[in-house]
Amino acid sequence: MALVAGELLPLQRRDRPGFAPGSLTVLLIGGRAYHRTVTGSFARLWLPVLAWAGLIFALSSVHDLGTGLGGWDLALRKLAHATEYAVLGALLVRATGRAGLAMAVGALYAASDELHQTFVPGRMGAPLDVVIDVVGVVCGVLLWQAARARRLA
Repeated sequence: MALVAGELLPLQRRDRPGFAPGSLTVLLIGGRAYHRTVTGSFARLWLPVLAWAGLIFALSSVHDLGTGLGGWDLALRKLAHATEYAVLGALLVRATGRAGLAMAVGALYAASDELHQTFVPGRMGAPLDVVIDVVGVVCGVLLWQAARARRLA
C-alpha cells in the first residue's frame, strides 16, 4: 500500500488486542497493562534513593576513614553514620510514602552495610553501628514527616 502525502498511519493495529492501553485484553486482565513502564515519577522518587545507597556503599568500601582528630574522630564518624542514614530514611519515606516500610528497608540496608564492612580490609562490622544507623533512619523519617506535615498545614 502506497502512502499518499498527508495521509496518517494508524497508531495501532486494531486486529491485535492487548498491545495498547485500553484494549480488550488489557481490560479483561484487571484494567491495567501487564507490563509496567518506568515513569518519570518512579525515577524521580527512586533514583535519589539508589544514588544515596550507592554513596553509602562506596564510603563503606574505604578502608580508613579516620580524621586524625583523636577522641573526636570516633564521635564524628558515628555522627556521620547517623546523618547519612537520616538522609537515606528521608529519601525512603519520600519514595515509599510509608514510614514503617521506609524504616524496615533502612534497617535492612544498615545491617547489610555492616556485613559488607566485614569484607573490607581495615574495617569491621559492628552491631552498635547498625543501631546508630537505624536511629539515623528513624530520625530522617520523622523529620521528613514533620516537614511534610508543616508544608501541608
